[in-house]
This record gives sequence, C-alpha cells and structure tokens, in this order.
Amino acid sequence: MPQAPAARVLPLLGNEAVARGLLEAGCQLAFAYPGTPSSEVLPALVRFAREEGVPLHSAWSANEKVALEAALAAAYCGKRAAVVMKQVGLNVAADPLLSSAYIGVRGGLVVVVADDPGPTSSQTEQDTRQFAYFAKLPVLDPMSPAEARDMAGYAFDLSERFETPVILRTSQRVCHGRQDIALYSPTVLDRPAVFARAPQRWAATPRHRLRLHHALNTRLESIAAELEECPFNRELGSATAGPLGIIAAGPPLALLLDLLAAHRLAGRVPILALGAPHPLPRRLVEGFIARFKRVLVLEEPDQVIELLVGDRSRVRGRHDGTVPSAGVLDAAALTRVLGPLLAEAELIDSPWETGDAIRALVAGLDLPARAPTLCPGCPHRASFFAIQRVGGKKGIYPSDIGCYTLGSSQGAVDTVHDMGASVSMATGFYHAHAHAGGAVPPIFATIGDSTFYHGGLPALADAVTSGARFVLVILDNRITAMTGMQPTLMSGVQPDGSQGPSLDLEATCRGLGVPWLKIVNPYDVIATVQVMRDALAYTRAADGGVAVVIPRQPCVIHQPGQYPRTPVAITDRCNLCGVCLDQFGCPALSRGAARIEVDSIRCIQCGTCIPVCARGAIVPAEEG
Repeated sequence: MPQAPAARVLPLLGNEAVARGLLEAGCQLAFAYPGTPSSEVLPALVRFAREEGVPLHSAWSANEKVALEAALAAAYCGKRAAVVMKQVGLNVAADPLLSSAYIGVRGGLVVVVADDPGPTSSQTEQDTRQFAYFAKLPVLDPMSPAEARDMAGYAFDLSERFETPVILRTSQRVCHGRQDIALYSPTVLDRPAVFARAPQRWAATPRHRLRLHHALNTRLESIAAELEECPFNRELGSATAGPLGIIAAGPPLALLLDLLAAHRLAGRVPILALGAPHPLPRRLVEGFIARFKRVLVLEEPDQVIELLVGDRSRVRGRHDGTVPSAGVLDAAALTRVLGPLLAEAELIDSPWETGDAIRALVAGLDLPARAPTLCPGCPHRASFFAIQRVGGKKGIYPSDIGCYTLGSSQGAVDTVHDMGASVSMATGFYHAHAHAGGAVPPIFATIGDSTFYHGGLPALADAVTSGARFVLVILDNRITAMTGMQPTLMSGVQPDGSQGPSLDLEATCRGLGVPWLKIVNPYDVIATVQVMRDALAYTRAADGGVAVVIPRQPCVIHQPGQYPRTPVAITDRCNLCGVCLDQFGCPALSRGAARIEVDSIRCIQCGTCIPVCARGAIVPAEEG
C-alpha cells in the first residue's frame, strides 16, 4: 500500500484506478493488447507516468501471448512488470501463463485481466477466477475502482514474496465504473535488470517440471494461509450466527451492500467479503458457513467459491439454481435472489419488488428492434457490399473479431470465432469442399489490420503452404477502432505517442508467400467490386492460390474527412426496392413513404451509396 500522503483526489475510471495502483506500487514495464473492457489501463498508466516523471517502458504487443512473455522476461530480471488483457485474451496467453505458475518470477508480475459478465463485448463470459484455479495462481477480485487500485499494490507485494505471477481480475462494472480515488506518490524502484542464469528453473525439462509442480502446490498452501488474514477477505455486518449469511465477491458484493443500505438493512446481514478467493482461505470460509443455517454465495459469472467449498449442504448459489446460472448479477437479478431468502430469514416482511411488472409492460410495447450496424460512412460497409456482390448467395464468408463483425447485417459474415480464425476457417472451408470433389464456392475471409497481426499471420502462412484457395480481405482502417483507437503494428506508434519502427502490411503478406495482392480504396465501390472479381478469378486459375485484397481507408471516427465530400439526394427513380438498406445498410438511409430518405444529421457525405443503387436513384445533391 502507498505510504506517502495523498496529494489530490480524482474521479477515476476503474481502469485508470488500476493503472494508478500499478504505478504507485513501482511498475517499471507494462505490456498489453487492447480489448474491451481492459483497453484504458495502459494509456492511463502511460499518462500517469508522464505526469509524475516516472520512467516506464510500455508497449502495445502483437497479441496477449507476446505481451505476457515479454513481461515474464522482465520479471525474471527482477523488474516489476504488468501485462493487461481481456478475459478471452487470456486464452491466447494460456501457454506461457500455465508454465509461469511452475517456473515463477523474481520481480513482481501482475496479470491484469478484465472479465465481461453479460457479455457486452466478448464472445464468451468466461470467469478468470476459474482460469486462476486451473493455472494454480492467486487471483484478486476487486468490488470497486478504489479496491482495484489498492489490490494492484498488494498484488505486486504478494508476487515478489512468493515469486509467483498474481492475477488481478477486474470486470466490466469495475473497469468502467467511476470513483473518487486519493492519489499517492509513485514508488520509483532503483532496480537494475539482472538475469541470474538457472537453467533448471528457467529452462526446466519435464523431469524438473515435476519438482516445480510439487513446489507450486506447497507455495499455494502458503499463499492460502496468508489469505486467511488478507485485508481484502473480511467479515462485514453482524458476526453472530443465524439463519442466513452471505459470501460475496467482486461487483456483486458492491451491489449487495448498496441494496442492503437502500432497504435499511446495512449491518444486519452477516457478509463475508472475499476479495482474494484463490487459493481459497478455507478456514475463514468454512468457519463462516458453519455459523449459519443457510449461506448464499454471490459471484459472477460462474461458480468458483461454491466449487471450492467442501461441504455445500448449507450453501445456496448457482449450483442449486438459487442464483442464475449465467449472466451479470445486476440489481434486478440480486433483488429476485435476495428477497425470498431475506423474507425466510425474517429480516424483511415480504420479498422485494423485482420490477417484473414494468419489464412485462415494456415488452408489450412491441418496440422496433435496432440491429447493431457499422458507423455512417464506415469504409468497411463498402468493402462488404463489394464482397457480397461478387460472392453472392453461394459464397462462404468467415470473419473475425472487430468492428467488421457487424458485416453480418449485410449478409457478408457467416462465422465469427476468435482472433485470426477467419483465415484458418477459410482454409478449412476450401479443403472440405475440394476434398468432396465438387465445385468450391467463393470464399471471402475478412479480418482487420490489427487482428491480422494478432492471429492472422500463422493462419495465412498455413493457408499458403497448404494450397488453399480463397480471397483474404484485410480491412485496413489504419487503427484498432473497436477497442478505443489504439495504434496497430503497421503504424509504429508507441503507447506514449512516440514513433517507432512500422511493419508494412503488404510486405508482410508477400513475405508469407502471397503473390497476388491488390490495394483498393473502398469508397470507390465500382473499382472495389472489380478487384474482388479479379481476386476470385485468381483463386480459380490453374496457378492460383490465396489472393489478398487490402481495402485501405482511415476510420471515419479516428480520421474524419479523409475523403472527397459528396452530398447525395434521392430522385423519383427510387422504387423502394430496399437494396441500399438490405445490402448496403448505411444508417443514414431509411425507408420513407414514397422513396428512400437521407438523414442529413447522420450522413457524413462520403457518397459511397451512389453506385449502390442499380436504378441510379441516389445521385450527387447538385444533380438531384
């Protein structure tokens, strides 16, 4: 914990609070790959370091595995290092993470992982606490931005005392919640980088790994003993025995305290707060459970505490259906869970109002659904239109994780799996059809520029060498747009804004063996359609293979105005056929009574919709 007096108080996002805690604890190197809800941690860390004049090395890495391995090497040298990612990014870093549990570290290593219960921006709502149990690593689970800041310092101390990586698991409501945080002076560590060679540890063979596994199990027992007295594991409210006790962790704990306070039950319900749930402080937890007739466990999004409890005969939670088996525990969900139990324990007269009547009323209004869509003027929209025009209904369209996932609304996205999977699955789709001996349908894989460097490189190398034939469209909008406009490796821009070496996208593809590559401006829809046709033809030629098309145009949010402005008008040639809505789908266009209408507020005047209409009903405004 910081010792110097607080100089000021600022209302910080949870991610900013984590960054401040890392800096105040002496973080010297930080690596990350952007992913909502974790993206703000690294920029905030860089900003605080600059403001405080603290030397810090920071980097946006190619992917989470690369980031963790770089941080591990720094920690091997005795430095304090942090690595930041979202929960599905931890899957990418799983190999070095599990190995690091055996090998350990010398300097402190904090692995910040942001979970997404719900989920709101992820393909899964996996629970990093379960990953920590699987990996045999300690995990901290803050309930608020302030606690997240405090836990960052504790995580570094715990890491160095036990020579182990420590996971600081935040979640969406902590990451993007805001709280007044007292700022303390950063700790500046004067530590030279010293790598002490120890091959039996750092390069351990399987024989030595067995020895390290035994040592890991012993280390976990020692950490569990410390967590029995950890300041983040504590009892709140009444300490007496009774009909009902509650064990809670993370954001559900904070919401529980708010609900009890709102209903004038603060301090009347015994609560065991578990901010450090793994390794489980068994004596503390099981001693608490023994005092009550029933114990409710509130955690999200999965069971961890429940599963680690030996005797669950008194425990209520997800395992018996008392708590929903998936999803975020918001106020409505907690109200439905708590009301009957509090009434049964005679702490309230009757279950709380759950708001079900209001939800039923809203559901009965039959409000129109608004599907997610790309921004007005997004260059990806024109690329997807061209792809769908050429590939048609028989085409197969594997895609990837990013803004361009929204190409599904244009019928040009069939699969979305994980980072880089579009390329690998295109290879699989090709070989599956080729193996059957029939005609291979058009295959157009789409992937973003940042995602290509993250997971597409080995997949493209595999596609080329396996003899696959498909069109790979690398949607280059010059930025990592979906997660907050972080720079890509192609830009060479570092987290602190300095310019470093850049990695050329075309040269990278050619270096992986791609002979056919074209760059196109997607705002030139006619030319883009023709390039897509040429690319498909190459994949079917006798000497063909993988064709790469790079539609290149800056993101309209990050770099507005990078195109000639062409206001448009709709003429009376419009017959409301709906092609511009269904296949192009710009949100600035809508169906009127007699013709398509243009929303002048939402339209950015890119003019891309003009060639979309086969009847020529969309024209430059001066012609209309």
